[in-house]
Parts: sequence; C-alpha cells; structure tokens
Amino acid sequence: QVQLVESGGGWVQPGGSLRLSCAASGGVFSITTMGWYRQAPGKQRELVASITGDSITMYADSAKGRFTISRDNAKKTVYLQMNSLNPEDTGIYYCKAMAPSYAWGQGTQVTVSS
Repeated sequence: QVQLVESGGGWVQPGGSLRLSCAASGGVFSITTMGWYRQAPGKQRELVASITGDSITMYADSAKGRFTISRDNAKKTVYLQMNSLNPEDTGIYYCKAMAPSYAWGQGTQVTVSS
C-alpha cells in the first residue's frame, strides 16, 4: 500500500514560485508513475503533470513551460516546481500514485494572489 503526503503549499504573489513535495511510503516508488493534480475552486480535478521513470514527463497545457515535475527515488519523493504562478494556478494540489500502485495524497493548498 502506498501512502502519500504533500507539502510545500502556501500563498505566493503572482509571478512567484513554489515547490511542492510529495513523500511516498510503501510500494516500489522507483517504478511508480506519479502525478500532480489540481482542483481549483468550483472546477474538476485535473492532471497537471506526471512522471514515469526518471524522465518521461507530461504536462497540461496550462503548466507547460512553467512547471517541472521531478523525482528523487532515494528520498521517495516527487516534486512539482511551479514558476511564474498566476491566480489561475490557485487550488488544492494532490499527489497521486498512478501506476502500478494507486493512491491519493490529502492535498496541499496553493493560493496565488496579490
């Protein structure tokens, strides 16, 4: 069983940066596809980035060029570096183990406002 704990959320001004972390326990982290989802107020939860292996990544159009997903297998942690944040990035960010294990974290709030 995989358990995930997010951290690093908070408040930033537009144009600022945050780095989210997701610490995993259980499972075989190094072979687990990991993703970051965002649920904005009043909207559906959507996938913003994922990583398979060490370097196979994908990004939603809204995140491409601004966000970077990465992982540290020794620390069993996946990161989401978010730069050039804008208010539309506001929401609860959830870490997810996508495959072959399956689990959701509890989420961490990101608020972008002046």
